[in-house]
Amino acid sequence: MADDSLRADVLDELGDDRIEELAQELGTDTEGAKQVVAATVDELPAELTGGGPPGGALGLGGLGGGLAGGLGGGLMSGVLSKITRPVAEAVAKRTGLPPATVAKALELLLPVVMTTIAKRRKR
Repeated sequence: MADDSLRADVLDELGDDRIEELAQELGTDTEGAKQVVAATVDELPAELTGGGPPGGALGLGGLGGGLAGGLGGGLMSGVLSKITRPVAEAVAKRTGLPPATVAKALELLLPVVMTTIAKRRKR
């Protein structure tokens, strides 16, 4: 599901320096990195982004709302590790980048996305 405002908020949260870092990680330019950000936001389960009911395709069972709302530590790591592979594969398919490269870049990107979602929920 496309969410232009979430994409924009994630790009703002990243800032130019981290977008450049992401581009270097991906072996692309900043526009390519922004495309990966957009594709990543689009591929996230709706229960994490606030766009759907809990327990979606990844079977997160409602943890997404709690995760983006501030739960952390091992729970956050567990959920992020569960979604990294399928999101990386989907983003790689959309962008033509190797899945392993996208997965490595998601280590930088997903925590920023989750922080952005948490900030939006507090508004």
